[in-house]
Amino acid sequence: VQLQASGGGLVQAGGSLRLSCAASGRTFSRYAMGWFRQAPGKEREFVVAIDWSGGRTYYTDSVKGRFTISRDNAKNTMYLQMNSLKPEDTAVYYCAGDSVSYNSDFARVKYDYWGQGTQVTVSS
Repeated sequence: VQLQASGGGLVQAGGSLRLSCAASGRTFSRYAMGWFRQAPGKEREFVVAIDWSGGRTYYTDSVKGRFTISRDNAKNTMYLQMNSLKPEDTAVYYCAGDSVSYNSDFARVKYDYWGQGTQVTVSS
């Protein structure tokens, strides 16, 4: 299983970015996916998850109303639309995939597959 994150960059506060995560090596549409981030000097934190069908999502409070997760199962790709970016959103963003198929219970998701990360920098 390979996950390839892309779309990061440098943006001013209030701006937008769209991250992508391209998956290969298994049937993408069967697995829940998520985005995590790690800021300098901090631990990796959960950002948002989407179930295998795309019908359920779960956001951490700090990004609710600003970030939107989606997936295109026909393209084996997950997206993260990030709007109203803040300097505190600066981090390396990682996509991750569940190892349990057809999982809609986010408490049971096991993120056993990880992409390489893409840097997002928000200037003030």
